[in-house]
Amino acid sequence: MNGPDSPGELKARALRHLVRREHSRAELARKLAPRAQSPEALHALLDELSAKKQLSDERYAEERARALARKYGPARIRHDLKSKGIADDLVARVSQDDELERARAVLARKYRQLATTREERARRARFLQGRGFSIDVITRLIFQSVS
Repeated sequence: MNGPDSPGELKARALRHLVRREHSRAELARKLAPRAQSPEALHALLDELSAKKQLSDERYAEERARALARKYGPARIRHDLKSKGIADDLVARVSQDDELERARAVLARKYRQLATTREERARRARFLQGRGFSIDVITRLIFQSVS
């Protein structure tokens, strides 16, 4: 490592990261911090990129939530977004959707037939719970037809 990047080099490095995929502000700051001359220079660069709409936590959160929604439930998506430094209000806004339909789709992709035994229903409930779906949705989906 040759030392800190000049402001132009740091900006070019940031733009290379953003061209590959969206990043949250915290994630990009973490990646660029070792190469920045000072925390103030890094903060100024991130502010500049945000002002030019090249860096957007909202855009990142929407894209990340959409990518994870195919496989995971809202709890797992919220946890992932918070770990990436996304604000709580933005996390709540992005992770709201029809959880029951998503759980039904995830379950249908994993299991082709209906569960017939208590053990199989429990296995599927644990699977959905591990994917971040709420107990209410799991109960409605798996145990509603068992009466």
